[in-house]
Amino acid sequence: MSVYTTSNGRPIANPEASDRVGQNGPILLQDFHLIDLLAHFDRERIPERVVHAKGAGAYGEFVVTHDITDICSADLFGHVGKKTNIVTRFSTVGGEKGSADTARDPRGFSVKFYTDEGNLDWVFNNTPIFFIRDPSLFPLFIHTQKRNPQTNLKDATMFWDYLSTHQEAVHQLMTLFSDRGTPKSYRHMHGYSGHTFKFTKEDGSFKYVQIHLRTDQGVENLTNDEAAKVGMQDADSSTKDLFDAIKRGDYPSWTVYVQVLDPKDAERFHWNIFDLTKVWPQKDIPLRQVGRMTLNRNPENYFAEIEQVAFSPAHLVPGVEASADPVLQARLFSYADSQRHRLGVNYQQIPVNTPLHAHNPYQRDGFMAVSGNSGALPNYPSTFRPLSQPRHFAPTQESWAGAAVNFKFGVTDEDFVQPRALWEVLGRQSGQQDNFVYNVSSHLKDADEKVRRVTYEMFRKVDKVLGQRLEEATELAAAA
Repeated sequence: MSVYTTSNGRPIANPEASDRVGQNGPILLQDFHLIDLLAHFDRERIPERVVHAKGAGAYGEFVVTHDITDICSADLFGHVGKKTNIVTRFSTVGGEKGSADTARDPRGFSVKFYTDEGNLDWVFNNTPIFFIRDPSLFPLFIHTQKRNPQTNLKDATMFWDYLSTHQEAVHQLMTLFSDRGTPKSYRHMHGYSGHTFKFTKEDGSFKYVQIHLRTDQGVENLTNDEAAKVGMQDADSSTKDLFDAIKRGDYPSWTVYVQVLDPKDAERFHWNIFDLTKVWPQKDIPLRQVGRMTLNRNPENYFAEIEQVAFSPAHLVPGVEASADPVLQARLFSYADSQRHRLGVNYQQIPVNTPLHAHNPYQRDGFMAVSGNSGALPNYPSTFRPLSQPRHFAPTQESWAGAAVNFKFGVTDEDFVQPRALWEVLGRQSGQQDNFVYNVSSHLKDADEKVRRVTYEMFRKVDKVLGQRLEEATELAAAA
């Protein structure tokens, strides 16, 4: 049995008692235990994530099942059968920590690989595309998914006013307002990089890739009404489902695939490979299997291991590089910076974030430097303590040239081609077009009439019948 102590280690006989004058007199300031307890309590909450605040996670492993050393020299893909420990966090995007797991929202799907050459983070979503392709739009878009600054309420007019005037988002809207927008659980959804990455080799050659995590449990979704009912009954349904499944030994798994595109084919590819609002059609670029990831261990302490886990797409390893995707380039800064704000500049010294091997004596000091702070090692390139060199990598052969311009993508007819194809796919699935119309109209009915009209016209560009059906259903619901 452990002896209870103060935070500085002094044994305390009764942690529920306080120093005071007599039995009814005032509390004494000398009672360090009480003061320390209250002061710590006042500081228990750290800033929640600006996005992806509500989430759940678990530990597991990734196993290579297929050789891809012909396209990538990353150590974690070194040979078939190689295992790498991982931690994964699933989340909603727009809601606060107390929001329902069943909310209509994209789902975050992040994985941290503890490799021998550093931590590799996959900061993915459960949709293969996103609302934006211009990085400066991200904070503006997120504002419209949060609360109205005057009423402090979620606002359908804000939501649709932004999206109907930034119509490159229509592909993501087609996905989000299908039943895929309300997954049954975290175990029953896919994960996608969305962004294009580069797999590189030591000789400097590289391939462009997009990464897919396909659930082995099968995709299962809730209808709009089912999601509302489950959310009212249990706002933490997906969190509970994940924890309980692992606890009973029903370990969820995902098969990992990549789509591979040679750089020489990228420029003549039909779609801009750096456009986050587009997918790479699998009929043109098929999936290539890589491995399988399995979650098999729950955290012992949610705050320490899941609330404090810090992901960033900038956490890369030799053999994996970022592409020129402009939204990815912005995320390389923003995600790590948000963790420095939320957890402190030494966030990678927190155990769940600590790499297997890290030696960076030039990064010193700062709040919560708890790893020994590199001891007596020089904090500059010293001739007395030279550093060993890593294995040699030739630079990847990308070449960019052009004038510096202030640029924003415009919306063209091409932005409606893939959403139109998705509408046709929904038509081949029983009841899914009807569900889409119902899901949109149930939300859009609360928006201002002017915004509703603009939104109908946006969906007419996808399909005239879709726009007409949405207008009829939404106006009927708004009148009611």
